[in-house]
Amino acid sequence: MSILRRLPLRHLTRHHLRSRRFATLAAVRQDTTVWTPTPISLIEPAAESLFHISIDVSDSPDLAASHTLAGQYLQLRVPDVEKPSFLAIASPPSLATARGAFEFLVKSVTGSTAELLCGLKKGDVVELSQVMGNGFNTDKIDPPDDYPTVLIFATGSGISPIRSLIESGFGANRRSDVRLYYGARNLRRMAYQDRFKDWEASGVRVVPVLSQPDNSWSGESGYVQSAFVKAKQIYSPKGTGAVLCGQKQMAEEVTSILVADGVSSEKILKNF
Repeated sequence: MSILRRLPLRHLTRHHLRSRRFATLAAVRQDTTVWTPTPISLIEPAAESLFHISIDVSDSPDLAASHTLAGQYLQLRVPDVEKPSFLAIASPPSLATARGAFEFLVKSVTGSTAELLCGLKKGDVVELSQVMGNGFNTDKIDPPDDYPTVLIFATGSGISPIRSLIESGFGANRRSDVRLYYGARNLRRMAYQDRFKDWEASGVRVVPVLSQPDNSWSGESGYVQSAFVKAKQIYSPKGTGAVLCGQKQMAEEVTSILVADGVSSEKILKNF
């Protein structure tokens, strides 16, 4: 029997009581998660260390319908591993409605659940939670006539929910200046290059930024915040919105730059 069990309640320290309360609350939260078994329908490399994964949710209409906004995410568990991975949904909500699929861009990190997921194959079954989060609240930067400038910043796998945003549509073609600053180490690490033309056609100007490019690279180099500072061109701060997803330092620095230039912090959207 443990010491804590033998001691009467009055001898427990405040720290012990707080720890027990948090443990109980955590157990309750864990117990209320609804897990749905779903099969992998596609898994393939998307870039170096990144994998494109599609999961079939056609037999789980309630789960599919819970994806309503770009920027939402869910938890995923792989077989025999209790710890879930949090993943942003890369596909637009319309894909779940039309084809019964969730798509993800997953970075394989050594020792993580994501690494195990990237090692699975088509037909393997994983468990998904309900879709969570408020996503990107684009109502804050509507209508397009009032917010003609939208600046989007993404780094690494943070492009995943940004893809969902662009392909969901947020009136980019009705705005005069929509830019995506997308940062990666090099082109081998940059996913979705095959989608850039379609994104451009929808009204989003894609600005790839490489932090460690090779000698043949003639585009922007360094970090996305530096590339933005060099370009700036914010003609009307009050008519400017922004969307951020990726490294914490990038998000903090870009936010500081935008606010200093007069952009309202309420118009800077994040998905968490």
